[in-house]
Amino acid sequence: MRLVNLLVLSVVLSTAAASAADEQADASAAASATPPYEVKDGNKVDATTLEGWKTWRALACERCHGAAQEGMVGPSLVESLKTLSKEQFHETVMKGRPEKGMPSFSTSAMVTKNWEGLYAYLKGRSDGAIQPGRLTAIDQK
Repeated sequence: MRLVNLLVLSVVLSTAAASAADEQADASAAASATPPYEVKDGNKVDATTLEGWKTWRALACERCHGAAQEGMVGPSLVESLKTLSKEQFHETVMKGRPEKGMPSFSTSAMVTKNWEGLYAYLKGRSDGAIQPGRLTAIDQK
């Protein structure tokens, strides 16, 4: 009888653990489905994304990645951000890819402060929600 009780308890616990894991996966999927940017009319964006765009411009990233992020010497970020996770993006920007010619930006105060906005801007470009060119604040007329 004791063995049966232990088996029942084991099944209950493993079912509860699987259910909790499923709920966490569902929550994670829902969070990733929400874009990290807000955009209106293709060129009006939230404050964080606007700061990311300003960071892009200030660092002249277009010298390697192209004015529309289509790639030149560096890869197309429009394509890369279709599969690159936010964590992978952060690691790439902070550590660089010296073997491919991309420097580390870990010592740039602007990048360390605005990397999430930069990610949001590039993700919006990759998703096709943000158009290339000048951006303005979403609440600006």
